[in-house]
Amino acid sequence: MVLLELSLVPMDAGESVSRQVAECVSLIDRSGLAYELHAMGTIVEGDLPEVLALMQSCIEHVAKESQRVTCSAKLDYRPGHTGRLQSKVQSVRDKMTTSND
Repeated sequence: MVLLELSLVPMDAGESVSRQVAECVSLIDRSGLAYELHAMGTIVEGDLPEVLALMQSCIEHVAKESQRVTCSAKLDYRPGHTGRLQSKVQSVRDKMTTSND
């Protein structure tokens, strides 16, 4: 499985890009893949081909209205492991609780 952290910015959209972000998150939601939206991007979990195809769809969607789109993407590829979107965060929280005791 792969965790993909994705952030897209249409370079000619002005100061606010929340509409374009909402449209991309809607695409991600319709994909059925697990995801989490945060202040600086979105993290998606799935098989490598699925998340790469989804990233391409998001880029192409934003590019319909923009002459230039920048994309920052980070991949964490770890075959055989699922549910990492929540488990990685929970692991850190557990360690914080243990270290505070």
